Amino acid sequence: MPTNLSLNVNGVDRQVTVNDTNIPLLWVLRDHLGLTGTKYGCGIEICGACTVHINGRPEKSCDVDVSSAVGKRITTIEGLSANRSHPAQQAWIAHQVPQCGWCQSGMLMSVAGAMNAGHHGASIANEISNVCVCGTYPRIKAALTGL
Repeated sequence: MPTNLSLNVNGVDRQVTVNDTNIPLLWVLRDHLGLTGTKYGCGIEICGACTVHINGRPEKSCDVDVSSAVGKRITTIEGLSANRSHPAQQAWIAHQVPQCGWCQSGMLMSVAGAMNAGHHGASIANEISNVCVCGTYPRIKAALTGL
């Protein structure tokens, strides 16, 4: 039976209708709200391509039931900044980090979450566990050193 849910996504209250309240938040963001910056990678909470912030903390949206996100602040890569002005985004641009780019929105959300938690510079690398299949880790590390 369809269920109506209210989600606060990128600072805007959005209404969604889902057939299953256990559907992963990832699919609601992408398929119901059209926010395709959050990517599907592994589906088992390992790669981090689906990372979003829930109440300011990085969470892997492939393993978060949409019903558990009701009443919380959800931020996707589209809501990180209006004009790519977040320091992590600026560092990514300056160091030309993306190659294929599939993991990058999740990687940026994890880095921004570590920054929100007070971590800076290369120590952020110890706080994130996202996987980059293209292997842009040297550029990621270079970008992190200035944060």
